[in-house]
Parts: sequence; C-alpha cells; structure tokens
Amino acid sequence: MLQNALPALLLLALMVGLALALKWARGRLPGMAGHGGPALQVLSSLSLGPQQRVVAVQVGEGADRICLVLGVAAGSVTALHQMPLPAELPGLPIDPAAPPSGFAARLSQLMKAPHAPR
Repeated sequence: MLQNALPALLLLALMVGLALALKWARGRLPGMAGHGGPALQVLSSLSLGPQQRVVAVQVGEGADRICLVLGVAAGSVTALHQMPLPAELPGLPIDPAAPPSGFAARLSQLMKAPHAPR
C-alpha cells in the first residue's frame, strides 16, 4: 500500500515546496511587489440608488495627493471631478470650555429634560 501512496506523497511535497518557493521569490524579484500602484484611500461615499454611488478617493501621498470624485454604477466608473489636496489640513482650534451649540446641543438638552417647556 505504501508503494501506491509514495508517488502521490512525493508529488504533494513537490507542489507545496513549489508554492513556498514562488511565494518567497515574489517578494524578492524586481517588478513583482504586491503594491506597485499609488496609495488610495476612500474619503467618503454617498449612495444615490441601489447600484449608483458617488465616491471621493484620495490618490497619492504628501504634496502630490489629489482627490478624485468618482461616479460608480453597476458596469462603470466615471471620473466626475479632480482637485489637488493641501499637504496638511489646518487643524481647527477646539475650545473645550466653550458650550456646545447647534442641533447636537439642543438634542442633548431635550434628552436630559424631556418634559421641559420648549
């Protein structure tokens, strides 16, 4: 019985060894790197229908990065707009002592006192 299984086991060992050798060589050979393209990051996405959406994508890094606005449908992707992005977005100063304003503040007030006069 071992005489029948020995060729199959040798072939299996050869195939596993070949797969491991190809995986090792993939990272070492020039032009075979896994991430050869530009860096991509989805900034936002808005659904327009069951199969349509508008997606804002950042392409590149540093001073060379741009924002692409794409229309994505079932069978196509269309570039709607392209604009350069600043190297660094300016931070907005946040004052923790300032009282919150707007819809969120009003909602939290109503949640704390549900029977208060409006």
